[in-house]
This record gives sequence, structure tokens and C-alpha cells, in this order.
Amino acid sequence: MSFTFKPYRPEDLETWNRFNQASRNGTFLFDRGYMDYHADRFTDASLMIEKEGQLVAMLPASRDGDTVVSHGGLTFGGLMLADKTGAADVKTIFEQLKDWLIAAGVRKLIYKPVPHIYHRVPSEEDLYALHRLGANTTRVDVSTTIQQSARLPLAKGRKHAIGKAKKAGITVQKSEDYASFWQMLTQNLEDRHAVKPTHSLQEMQLLASRFPQIQLYLAYLADQPVAGVVVYDYAEVTHTQYIGLTDAARETGALDALLEHLISDAFAHKPYFNFGISTCNRGLSFNEGLAAQKEMFGGRTTILQWLELELA
Repeated sequence: MSFTFKPYRPEDLETWNRFNQASRNGTFLFDRGYMDYHADRFTDASLMIEKEGQLVAMLPASRDGDTVVSHGGLTFGGLMLADKTGAADVKTIFEQLKDWLIAAGVRKLIYKPVPHIYHRVPSEEDLYALHRLGANTTRVDVSTTIQQSARLPLAKGRKHAIGKAKKAGITVQKSEDYASFWQMLTQNLEDRHAVKPTHSLQEMQLLASRFPQIQLYLAYLADQPVAGVVVYDYAEVTHTQYIGLTDAARETGALDALLEHLISDAFAHKPYFNFGISTCNRGLSFNEGLAAQKEMFGGRTTILQWLELELA
């Protein structure tokens, strides 16, 4: 069984996007309209993989020197699979991909698989294939996820904060006011972590204009926004990409009310609600307090992982 590896070209855009939408583990992060917004920062090394002339898999990837990453500019990457592409196919794809990358001068593959909660159909064949080739897990991040069909009870502290928000007259609305939210978010990150958001305001406005899956919700005290959440609405998962709040939100429980609205009302129909990671430093630094705050909404841990395969 032989597979053909074709580097992605701009003229492949429509074919790429169609396959991504139809694949069993693709997400809108892999749409070229999302991947290419920061194309100036990453050297694209994406591959389209064919079997007997039929596209059966695709790999979103970037290259940095002699290292290929799937993908350097995304939270995760991984092999996108057609419904008919089975475990034996994927095992062989990785065996032949290794040889193809070596021939292209690549010495290391860093692979960030799509977490299972994002799969439309189970798609963990890649993990087995990489295990067979001797890949090592080099990073694991703790992410908190609510399974909506089996949500754990809301903690008393969260219930109290939500009740306080109701008494304060907090209201929640979907919004397009990214500028106000970004000011709030930027101040939060600067004060607490001395960092900036991954995206600039202009980048987030551009991406939100391209993808209706990116949505902003704000909590208001009177007419003033005091807390906000940027949501990435995937097929199976609602993910909180950014969370920001003011001192007024801390005093009134506004963020708790906003998050509970997203979980119980706006996105209750989605199988999973994901808060994102509570780790940094390649997963070695764990913010236990942050994880506990998320768990109080009824979630528990799913992981994001990086695997590395030495090729030469």
C-alpha cells in the first residue's frame, strides 16, 4: 500500500477546505482562512495525502529549520482523516511520512493531536501509529471540560456568585464590541501575568468576520461591560478562547453568571464545554487554583499533548 505526499499549494485552497469540513476530526482552525491569517509568521509545510489518486488525509503543518510541527501557529494540529481511512491506513501513512520527511531534510516531527473531544468520529489512530514508531510524549496540558450529558453538580461557591450577580442586575448579551473586551482582557493579562493576548484586536476582529463560530459574549452592570468571553464554537465543543473581567465583575459575580449562561443556555446543546488549560511551561507548571475554579462549574480533566518523533 503506497501513499503520495503532496505539499499544499495556494491553488489547493478549496480542496483543502472541503476535505477539512468533511473529515472526521477536522476543525475550523484548519480552514485556510484561519491558518493563513498569520502565514507571514510560519513557513507552511502542510501535506495532502493521497491513496490511488484519492485524498485520504491531510496534515496541517509548519516548518522551522529541520523541524516540522503540526502546527506551530495552532493550539493543536494532527492528521485529518476521511471516514474511510482506517487504522491500517494511518499506520502506513506515518511509516511512509517518516521516510518522506527524512528525504526532505527533516530531523524531528512535533505532533499536537486533535483532542478526542473535538472528533466527530473517534480518530486516535495517529496516537497508535506514532507509538509504533517510537514517538515520545514531551508535553501534557491539563484542560477542564464539562460533558453536558453528565455534568457534575455546580459547587456552592459558584451558586452563591451567580445569585449575587442576579441581585446586582447583571445581564448577558452576545456582542460585537471586541474593542471594549480587548481593553479589559489586555489589562487583565498585563496585571496578572505580564503578557499580552495571543491575538491582537485586529486579528481577532478579522477572524470573527471570517468565522461565525467565533463569538463574543459580554456581561453588563447597568450599561457597562464588566466581563466577557470569546467563544470558539466547534462542532462538538464550545471552547472559551479568552476570558476577561473587571473589578466590578469580581465584586458582583458577573463572570460566573456569564459562564453559567454559556454552559446552561447558549451552548447547552453541544456535547462538551471546554475552559482551556491551567498549565504552562510545557505542562510542568500547574495552576491548581485556576483548575479548581473551572472544576467548580462541573468539569473535569481532558488533556492536550505534544509528541515528538526523532527522524534522524
